[in-house]
Amino acid sequence: MEQPLILAPSWEPITACSWRRAVCLLFLAKAEVVESYADKEVRSVTLVMPMPAVIRFLRGTFRGRRSVRFSRENLYAREQGRCAYCGRAITRAETTYDHIGPRAQGGETSWQNVVVCCLACNKRKGARRPEEAGMVLRAKAVRPRTPPEVFRVTVPYRPGMPIEWKQFLTDWGYWEGKLEGV
Repeated sequence: MEQPLILAPSWEPITACSWRRAVCLLFLAKAEVVESYADKEVRSVTLVMPMPAVIRFLRGTFRGRRSVRFSRENLYAREQGRCAYCGRAITRAETTYDHIGPRAQGGETSWQNVVVCCLACNKRKGARRPEEAGMVLRAKAVRPRTPPEVFRVTVPYRPGMPIEWKQFLTDWGYWEGKLEGV
């Protein structure tokens, strides 16, 4: 049987749940139906209702403190869409990722060693440390303590998922995929 997708009040996908749990959340007025399955319904002795496909919590949910995932999108957000060396604004399509301490010299792939930069700066630096290339970082590369202000959905839509979920899921696999090494 199909499962409903649960969204946070901010419309961020959280998880899928059983239809029974979804109906309980609706009757307790903790959630609202956003989308229903067209061909399925939930029946009781006194009620017939379309089966919820997507529900959204009405109030915030406590999910604890999460660490920020090391991903291309979060690196781009940390650098605020600017080259870490020259400070020029760059689009995601122009973005390259540079190891401050080159991998060829034993540099690791981590928050403290990877920055976003433009292609020109990446070529200029090459497989050298910034000081060897006569370049200076605008800011020290550190692990962010909180997620970026613009939170990106990390759940990609895959074939086989209910079509009713598609508009609430975005394929950010490339941007949100975990980078190797961390």
